[in-house]
Amino acid sequence: MVGNYFEKLIYGCIRYSGIPFIFREIIQRNKVTILYFHDINPDTAEKIFGKLMSIYNIISLNDFLYLHREKKNPPKKALIITFDDGHRGNYKLLPIIKKFHIPVTIYLCSGIINTNRHFWFKEKHPFYNGRMLKNTQNSERLRILKEIGFEQEKTYLSPQALSKNQIIEMLPFVNFQSHTIFHPCLTKCDDSEAWNEIFISKQMLERDYNLDINAIAYPNGNYSDRDIQLCMDAGYEFGLTTEFGFNTYNTDPFRLKRLSVNDTDDINELIVRVSGFWAFLKFKILRLKS
Repeated sequence: MVGNYFEKLIYGCIRYSGIPFIFREIIQRNKVTILYFHDINPDTAEKIFGKLMSIYNIISLNDFLYLHREKKNPPKKALIITFDDGHRGNYKLLPIIKKFHIPVTIYLCSGIINTNRHFWFKEKHPFYNGRMLKNTQNSERLRILKEIGFEQEKTYLSPQALSKNQIIEMLPFVNFQSHTIFHPCLTKCDDSEAWNEIFISKQMLERDYNLDINAIAYPNGNYSDRDIQLCMDAGYEFGLTTEFGFNTYNTDPFRLKRLSVNDTDDINELIVRVSGFWAFLKFKILRLKS
C-alpha cells in the first residue's frame, strides 16, 4: 500500500511539474503517439478515453497508414489507441467505444480467439515466471509449460479471449489486426515457427473472420530482421513494437513505436505515461546502467 501511494505521489508531482505538458506541446506536437493497452475495464476506459480526447487528436491506425503512404503530416498531437491480445474483457468496452466514437485497434491471437484456449503468459507457477520464459527458445518454452500442465492447444473450461460473435459485433467500430497465432516471442522461434505465426495468423483472420489484415503487433515487442522480412512477404504494411518513441511518415513502418500506459486508471499516471516522459526516463536510466 505504501509503495502504491508513493508511486501515485510521484506521478502527481511529475504531472503538475509541467513536464508532460512540455513533452505534449513540443515533442509530440507534430508526431503520432501510439498507445497500447491490454485488458482495462469499462469504468477505466470511460475515464481515460474522455481525458485523452480532451488533450490529443485521436486518429485510427488506418488513418496513419494513409498518411504514411502519402507522406502527409498528421494532425497536431495525433494519438492512436491499440489493445494487444484480444482479451475477453475487451468486448465490454464496446459501449464506451460507441459513446466516444473513438477509433480503436485490437490485435488478435488467431489461435486463441473463439476457443477455450488460454494465454500462456497468464499461467501461474512458483518456479517459472513470464520473464524467464520470454527469454527461452520457443520449443523449450513449450516443453516447460507442458511440464506444469499448460498446452497452447488445450481446451479449458472458460475462454480468455474474444469469441467470433463478439468480434463480428465489434467489427463496425473496431479495427482488428494480427498478434500471431499463439503469442510466442518471435525472436525465440525457429524459421518455420516464425513463418507459421506470421503468415498463418493473417490467413486465419482474413479467411475465418473476413478481416482486412494490414498490421501486426509483435508479441512482447520482440522482433528481428528476419521477422520483419517475413511480415513484408506476408503482405503486412505495419509492424508495431513496444519500443519507446513517437512516429512520423518517415518512421520505418515495421518498427513503429508504442507507449505502454500500464492499463492504469490513475489520471496522473496516464498523463505522464502518454506524454512519453516515463518511458523516456526509463530509457535514459537503462542507458546509464549499460
